[in-house]
Amino acid sequence: MTTHPHPVDHELVEAAAHVARTRCRGDNHTVAAAARAGDGRIITAVNAYHFTGGPCAELVVIGAAAAQGAYELETMVAVGDRDRGVIPPCGRCRQALLDYFPALKVIVGTGERLRAVPVGDLLPESYVWHDHQLDA
Repeated sequence: MTTHPHPVDHELVEAAAHVARTRCRGDNHTVAAAARAGDGRIITAVNAYHFTGGPCAELVVIGAAAAQGAYELETMVAVGDRDRGVIPPCGRCRQALLDYFPALKVIVGTGERLRAVPVGDLLPESYVWHDHQLDA
């Protein structure tokens, strides 16, 4: 695990919080996520809850970013509706984020204890999908 803290992107946290406050409605959309693209843009999205396991907000951000031509994401954060604040990614999202963006930083923690950590720190001793692919 890393011992060097990364600066917290507070603009990113506020972008996710704004979407959570203004776009999350009812039980189908309860979490918003925001990601900082390599070119500086902020991409936002909300989860699409479904009893079959609909995608979390972090996964929707990946698709939204690709649809906007942003293929490199540097930092991501998720924020719960009803002022629940920053929430950590679930295990499925941690693995997907690591596979798509191994250098990604994820903002976790609460209040004054927010911190940006490498996604790999959220999955120590993790399986890295790319490492197990056959070379073309």
